[in-house]
Order: sequence, then structure tokens, then C-alpha cells
Amino acid sequence: MEHYAGIDVSLELSSVCVVDAKGKIIKEAKVGSDPEPLATFFRGLGFAIERIGLEAGPLSQWLYARLTQSGFETVLLETRHVKAALSAMTVKTDRKDARGIAQLIRMGWFRPLHCKSVGSQEIRALLVGRKLLLGKLLDVEFSIRGILRGFGLKMGLVTRKSFEGRVRELSAGQPMLEQIGSAMLAARAALLTEYAKLHKAILDIVRNDQVCRRLMTTPGVGPLVAITFKTSVDDPQRIRKSKAVGPATTTMETCKQRRARYGAM
Repeated sequence: MEHYAGIDVSLELSSVCVVDAKGKIIKEAKVGSDPEPLATFFRGLGFAIERIGLEAGPLSQWLYARLTQSGFETVLLETRHVKAALSAMTVKTDRKDARGIAQLIRMGWFRPLHCKSVGSQEIRALLVGRKLLLGKLLDVEFSIRGILRGFGLKMGLVTRKSFEGRVRELSAGQPMLEQIGSAMLAARAALLTEYAKLHKAILDIVRNDQVCRRLMTTPGVGPLVAITFKTSVDDPQRIRKSKAVGPATTTMETCKQRRARYGAM
């Protein structure tokens, strides 16, 4: 008889539910959220697992890749579909979510989600880090402007290079503002230095990537849009029709909007 498993992934312990072909619960357990304990658990059942289901999440792609390498047929489930399927539950717990995922896998009521390659995951992590540093850098600059404005001191139009000099010029002769400005400018300088490192790393990747360079021949597409679009698609062979690229092109448009908002930096 065929058996199916659903895993509700948590940070430390994941809830696992195993059901048979008729939907009867065979085994339930809490297993460490790590590939080795999960693989050991499934091998120790004494029978083969036809398919294992994981809801997409922060740890899911890592667990999916490792379980697949261990020889288990594993699928990632689209979060919105899982939420819709389990919305009828009056009481929501990790244990019940694992049961629901196992039943979805058994009945085939799911849409497999593509697991990005390790290379694409690394680049997207780089993009996330760059975006975070850029956001914090802008927060510091806006805060400095706001503090000075409260004392009638207006920054006006400045470049990134002239920003620090303008702040020191406006706060000169006011000890408290000089102290605040020096501390915030030091934080800004550190953020700017680290941001520049990540930004340069992205540009280096794009410079040596033929696909990105080809995408950049499109008007309005720069390095950030090109690399974001490429990593969103990841594997072009998985897309059968051009309409299926819609979600990825949405990401591309989002990048353009952010670029217009924050500037080329």
C-alpha cells in the first residue's frame, strides 16, 4: 500500500504526519527541522514513502533539496494553495497542518512549486542583503534631514558625496547637533561602505553573465533588474508557455519601480 507524508516545518521541531492510500493516519511525530533526522525518521518507518510534501517557507527549500538528494520524492507546495485548502480548520496547530498537507499530497490537490537552484538562492540572498543596507542607509539620511529641519536647517539638494559636508556645515556651532550629526554620519559611512561592497559584488556577477548582459540590451533594464529577473526564472526549461513567466515579469517591474524610487546609487 502506498504511503504519503506531510511536514509542517518549524524552526526547531517539525510536525510530521504519515498517511496511507485511504487517508488513515499511520504515524505522527515531532522531528528536528534538519534533513538528517527527517531522513532517519522516514527510513525507520519500515515501509516506503511515495511522496513527501512541504509547504514553501524559509527552511523548506533547504529541506527539499536535502531530502531529494537522500532519495525521497519531495514536493514544495504553494503557500496560498495550502492556506486555502486548510482554511476550513477551526483550530489550527502544527500537528493539524501536517495532517492536512499529508492529505493534500495523497489526493494530489496541490501545485508543485519550483525549488530554486543553490546559485540563484545565493544571488537572491545577496540582493536581499544589498536592499536591506540601502534601506537602512536611506533611513539614516532621512532622519538626519528631519532632525536638522526641526531647527530650521534645510539640507537642500545634495549629492551622496556632499551630504556629510553639508550636515557638518549646518550643525557647526551647535554642540548638541554636532554630537548627533557625528554619530549618525559615522553610522552612515559604515552602511555606505558595506553597501558598496555588496553592490559591487552584484555588478561583478552581472558583468560575467551572458544572460544578464543580453537582458540589459532591453531599454530600461539595468544590472539589478537583469539579475533579479534571471534568478526569478532560474530554470527557463521549466516554463512551457510565455504566459507562465508572468510572476517573474512582475518581479522585474517591481525592480524598476524600486530603482526609480531609490535611484541608481
